[in-house]
Amino acid sequence: MKIVINALFILGFLSVAAQNKFSGTITDTQNESLFGVDIYATEIHKGTVTGENGNYTLKNLPNGIVKISFSYLGYQTISKSFNFNNKDIVFDFHMIESVFKIDEVIISTPFNKLQSENVMKVERLTAASIKRTGAPTLIAGLENIAGVTQISTGTSIGKPVIRGLSGNRVLVYAQGVRLENQQFGDEHGLGLNSGGIESIEVIKGPASLLYGSDALGGVLYLNPEKFAPVDKVSASVNQQFFSNTLGSNTSIGFKTSSEKLKFLARIGSNVHADYKTPLDKRVTNTRFKENDFKLGLGFNSTNYTNEFRYNYNQTTLGITEGIGTQTTNRTPEEPFQKIDNHIFSLHNHFFFKNSKLDVDVGYIFNDRNEFEEHHDDDSHHDEEEEPALRLKLKTFNYNVKYHLPTFKNGIESILGLQGMSQSNKNLGEELLIPNAKINDIGMFYTIHKLWNTSSIQAGVRFDARSLKTEKHTIVHDGDIHEFNALDNNYTSFTASLGYKFLLFDTVTTRINTASGFRAPNLAELTSNGVHHGTNRFEVGNSNLANEKNIQLDISLEYKTDHIELFGNGFYNHLSDYIYLAPTGAIEDDAPVFEYTQNNAKLFGGEFGFHLHPHPIDWLHLESSFEIVIGKQQSGAYLPLIPANTFKNTIRTEFEIKNWLKNGYSNITLTSTMKQDNVNLFEKPTNSYQLVSFGFGGDVSINSFRFNTTFSINNLFNTKYIHHLSRLKSEEILNAGRNIVLGFSFKV
Repeated sequence: MKIVINALFILGFLSVAAQNKFSGTITDTQNESLFGVDIYATEIHKGTVTGENGNYTLKNLPNGIVKISFSYLGYQTISKSFNFNNKDIVFDFHMIESVFKIDEVIISTPFNKLQSENVMKVERLTAASIKRTGAPTLIAGLENIAGVTQISTGTSIGKPVIRGLSGNRVLVYAQGVRLENQQFGDEHGLGLNSGGIESIEVIKGPASLLYGSDALGGVLYLNPEKFAPVDKVSASVNQQFFSNTLGSNTSIGFKTSSEKLKFLARIGSNVHADYKTPLDKRVTNTRFKENDFKLGLGFNSTNYTNEFRYNYNQTTLGITEGIGTQTTNRTPEEPFQKIDNHIFSLHNHFFFKNSKLDVDVGYIFNDRNEFEEHHDDDSHHDEEEEPALRLKLKTFNYNVKYHLPTFKNGIESILGLQGMSQSNKNLGEELLIPNAKINDIGMFYTIHKLWNTSSIQAGVRFDARSLKTEKHTIVHDGDIHEFNALDNNYTSFTASLGYKFLLFDTVTTRINTASGFRAPNLAELTSNGVHHGTNRFEVGNSNLANEKNIQLDISLEYKTDHIELFGNGFYNHLSDYIYLAPTGAIEDDAPVFEYTQNNAKLFGGEFGFHLHPHPIDWLHLESSFEIVIGKQQSGAYLPLIPANTFKNTIRTEFEIKNWLKNGYSNITLTSTMKQDNVNLFEKPTNSYQLVSFGFGGDVSINSFRFNTTFSINNLFNTKYIHHLSRLKSEEILNAGRNIVLGFSFKV
């Protein structure tokens, strides 16, 4: 890997400096100059903003086709491709006002279109909007997207759920590379800090064509923060305080950019005590500590650009055993996990006359340590204590995409090669999964055609995975557990087809059908022992086949200057769905569950509206409803299906003289319905209603400017249990009222 990275860096620095210049003037429809318009070229990680007279300039752009976006709050976003060939380009234009949210370029899809141009419906949230919700973790903030929720253990551990599918069925990309961190475990969260995240994109449905195995249920794509505009230097401080967990989330960043070189760095800390229920009881050992460091380096030349990113995240989190000792201590007690996660990524773009080549490589090192609770009277935690469970996971992955020259009929196409090489090694005395090596390789071809108001996108892909494990014999309390060696191979063809068009000249319609697959993971194939996080003796099945699915999505959007209506329906058929089923036996004082397979189906959707009444420009009314139903072929309901939810928000936007700009306030009523469509071994949950409130904006006091957010979640301290809470079996309530105060400022 080092040889590849060094070679790419050397190639970049040997390139000759480009002379291409891109400039112009941006005004509104009344020919008034617009100050502060964001101009950004995502592929070369380079941008600037307009000055007071609306002028902008970007220098030293590479030869070839470069896509540049123009965005400004309250105006329609523009994304346009420009072909540079040792010549300057001047682009003057008018921006058109829009009362709805800014349209953004979607990075997670292959052709990087604006959301309004995309054939595939992709949801997007900015980090700033998540911060306004007062969510203690990144994944908790994603619950504001209809169809997305989380399986949680208190406030510290959350696993994403997209339309009823979770675990290894949802793939996560961070820094543009596939995240691998032993996500098979119920007690294994994302291990990602919200600091330094620009936005999150969510693909709801099979995305195996783009990402291979594990994208059967959907994709979370986390975009890192942008580099500073050219010739700018900035430092920022972000701080949040949480009343319920007595928590603090701090992030400090610095970034600077020149014409060729870019640099950014950010450090963060997130510390919380045990969360408190509405009954004023703290759930013991749900506390956690997180330290995070991010680094970014960028370089661009005539025909080549690259971007290097590094993220180190260390998390120590307690594993709760219920409500016990009441304390506000923030240091987790046994049992607890300590996880060190390193992500290295290098993104390279080679520009040719009418085509380009993207070469992305990533390396992830995950060191997971679990310390067990000691029950003897004179035992105590020692810093030098060895973990009972220690897993070291090393993953190298690559993604090569060649954007072919556009055909004369306007068809864009991409030929891609992706792969992964992974090793898992045990260093502790306990084993959950054996030592193993996994190798993936996949090839795909996808096309996109746009004409008038319609567009079509299609593609095919082939994947192969080899999985080899070592034989282990474990003796525990006099019992012998065998992990037999495996040498399995899995292959799969996947395809997708999507069509976007206008219905009745007013309704944007998207129809997509796609197939996906997921190779069984190590736990499903090899488990042979008690999993303490679930209090089950789990038995793997080495004969499991690929999970496969095919999903149909239909999306309808009606939009005028003052109202948006949307409806997204889906039907998802899964073949060989993998799940745990009880055998009736007892081993090691725990019930035995074995992995098996059956066909299943999920269906439902998300529906809603956004009203911006005229002439009350400061008022927004938003409403959404989401429903998911999941059943096995036998008729039994699937486990961990989220309850139907109805959400209503009243939001205002305002300014107060000269000291508060971009002010906002909102109040949201979330009505979660009773969930009694449950699996035989799952508890139903009752309905409940939660009210949240938020307020904030940009404050100016003399020459000092800062942004502030204030929110109250569960305003009335309602007693409730979320259906996807892992503590519901013990009837432990979710968190009570939580007041969150945040502020941020630039230096």
